[in-house]
Amino acid sequence: MTSLHPAFAGGVFRGSEALRRGLLTPAQLRGPRWRRLRHDVYVDASVPLTHRLLAEAVTLTAPAGAVLGGLTAATLWSARGPFAGPEDPVEVVLPPGVRWNASSGVRVRTAPTTGDVVTDGIMRWTDRTRTAVDLIRRAGPLDDAVVLLDRLSEHRVIFLDDVRAAVAFLPRCRGSARARRIAALADGLAESPPETRLRLLLLRAGLPAPIAQFEVRHEGRFVARVDFGYPAHKLAIEYDGAWHGTAGQLTRDRARMNRLTAAGWRVIFVTAADMRRPEELAARIAAALSA
Repeated sequence: MTSLHPAFAGGVFRGSEALRRGLLTPAQLRGPRWRRLRHDVYVDASVPLTHRLLAEAVTLTAPAGAVLGGLTAATLWSARGPFAGPEDPVEVVLPPGVRWNASSGVRVRTAPTTGDVVTDGIMRWTDRTRTAVDLIRRAGPLDDAVVLLDRLSEHRVIFLDDVRAAVAFLPRCRGSARARRIAALADGLAESPPETRLRLLLLRAGLPAPIAQFEVRHEGRFVARVDFGYPAHKLAIEYDGAWHGTAGQLTRDRARMNRLTAAGWRVIFVTAADMRRPEELAARIAAALSA
């Protein structure tokens, strides 16, 4: 039996090709060493199952001209964690006139696939700006779309100014007006989805826009960076997530709070429960701004 070609050891491969070249027998291909990803597409069973791996598998069987888009493209661009997991469908864009019975695990849409596309020699996917524009044109609820665009910015997938310029020149088409509104609402500064949702809540309540990721300084020295700051009022708004309960974090939080208090700042902490009562939360912050 011919030894396994190194290209098959860590990457996806067509089972029929391995059989044709005599690198595997049908019994070996069905054995525990190999994981079947799609019809006729396999990988070494020790390779972790990721969305990128599934995207490579889909690429092997996709028709000519197909490119990866949507959250799949965002995942390929992101260096700070995936936007889609192995349980999510691989998103494929087909050129007009091309049909493909992709089977389960793949979401297909039709759009031009020339230009705004990059390749690593194996896969082809939409470029950074087109990926974001395509996503926000088709995203669900408005706030979810703004959260997604802020995440794309925070993950360094896109540059927000580029997205705003791109949507400004969109012709009248499905989702073009919505994309412009979403790009205007995003600020690219949030470090978590709840921070984006909190900022939108404040704006929707008619409160003054706070400064996101504001650095508090006192007598020329750095005190703390807060989620949102109203420097004229020396008021900070902090989203209090679950990570604040981790080991050692309480001590650091107390020291940080003491520094803010010593600098004359007040802090309002916001929890997930507060976010479910937006009117009460907005009234509390408005009262603090008026104090």
